[in-house]
Amino acid sequence: MTQALSRRAALGLLAAPALLRAAQAQTQASWAPDRPVRIIVPFPAGGGLDLVGRVLAETIAPALGQPVVVDNRAGAAGALGIEQVFRAAPDGHTLGITSSGNITIGPLLRKTPYTPLTMTHVSRLTTSPLMLVARKDLPAADIDAFIAWAKAKPAEVRFGSGGIGSSTHLSLELMNIRMGVKTLHVPYRGTTPLLTDLASGNVDVGFSDAAGWPMVEQGTLRLLAVSTAEAWPRSPSTPVLDGRLGEFRVNNWYGLVAPPHLPAPILARLEAETAKALATARVRDAYEASGFTAAPMPQAEFQRYLEGEVALWKGVIETAGIERES
Repeated sequence: MTQALSRRAALGLLAAPALLRAAQAQTQASWAPDRPVRIIVPFPAGGGLDLVGRVLAETIAPALGQPVVVDNRAGAAGALGIEQVFRAAPDGHTLGITSSGNITIGPLLRKTPYTPLTMTHVSRLTTSPLMLVARKDLPAADIDAFIAWAKAKPAEVRFGSGGIGSSTHLSLELMNIRMGVKTLHVPYRGTTPLLTDLASGNVDVGFSDAAGWPMVEQGTLRLLAVSTAEAWPRSPSTPVLDGRLGEFRVNNWYGLVAPPHLPAPILARLEAETAKALATARVRDAYEASGFTAAPMPQAEFQRYLEGEVALWKGVIETAGIERES
């Protein structure tokens, strides 16, 4: 009798992983949308955020069995669209595409009609580095020479950004903090005018997203380094800032968000379908062509990542003395 019980217990232990997988699969399959799903992109059509959202929508729609529609709701630096997600019913039918501007940086500098970290951050979708680019005739030929020059004569370095409070501005301030200097900040109204003035030689260096890559390829700008800890697949020989200036790990990221209090079965299904989509060659290639890397991160891990980002940028804002908008 004891031997029979032991054999049954052993068989039970062997079957446990399979039962757990079956239970997880049943949980994920227990929710399906009963009408079209809306993904709100909080900026106009045509930008990077829009591309990421549209590629994801097209890929997950067949698996969900309902159309997934992209709804561009621009305004208030992305806050208008994210507010609509925040106030929607937590039923899986309203989602949004997020970035640092509307989740981790923007809310530190201006009041938003939502509380970012209480939302359900379903998954990170993509990452991309910021590029440290310079005018093509900059006397400092590489990143190490530039750092030496900036430390020796910081007041001579004209460091452009895409605007006060932007990720390019805060990355500049983080670089200043790491170097222990204060360079001359020249803010622009967006990345495009910054890149134009860099190419004209009116400023010396600046951080840019992937939009600056064509100018690097054309030779009108010089790429000194990328802001991530790991090499950038698009330009793997380009130096990274991490390690040269202590810890310097800055990613542009996009994420998928849902309203607060999203039920666990809905979250599990959306997480699973998003992970499957980001693993396909079609999605990876579409993102890579625009300078993004598919980088899924499930909700619990992504939440911790966002909390770390908020802590980093809050410290930079305080140290640099950047004032919050009233």
